[in-house]
Amino acid sequence: MTQNKTYIQSYITIQNNEIVLNGTPVFKIEPTDFADFAKQAYRNFDIQYSKFFKMDTLSKLAFLGAELLLSPITSSKEENNIALVLANKSSSLDTDVKYQESISDKENYYPSPAVFVYTLPNICLGEISIRHQLKSENSFFIFDAFNGEFLSNYSNILLNTNKADLVLCGWVEFFNDNYKAFLCIISPEENENYKNENINTLYHK
Repeated sequence: MTQNKTYIQSYITIQNNEIVLNGTPVFKIEPTDFADFAKQAYRNFDIQYSKFFKMDTLSKLAFLGAELLLSPITSSKEENNIALVLANKSSSLDTDVKYQESISDKENYYPSPAVFVYTLPNICLGEISIRHQLKSENSFFIFDAFNGEFLSNYSNILLNTNKADLVLCGWVEFFNDNYKAFLCIISPEENENYKNENINTLYHK
């Protein structure tokens, strides 16, 4: 099968208390922990989604990136054929550790169902799907390091086999308050801005 060329439409990076959208810083605060950073970012962009505050850290990280990329092109009233392809290194380990601590404390044994819900990395895909009314393909992969070639190839296959009109793909890593999200939207439509760019070059910028 001959694959049609696909193009990056937009991208976002979240790390070190800063959000950079399409190469332009759109939000930055003084060094703080991720919980505070996420809360301030949520309010800064006037996001209206109360369930955000119940999410685990990985889901909040992915949600913020997806929100800023998808909101301009999706409507909560319509179903959108946008596939989700995410990956990271630590899976949901940050939440797993917290859950294990809650069940290991024999003096204070009250494991939280709210935490247990998030002990799978692909739960963040569900949160994004619910928010943006997505019922299309979605996958979450675990790699030792960022694998732009795999993400790009997998996204291209989804687009070239008409499994999706757009693909939101990228890397969302969170462990011990160290985090980085890099997400981009890929489509068959040419975008002059990123004609000579690929996922790897944008990730490392």
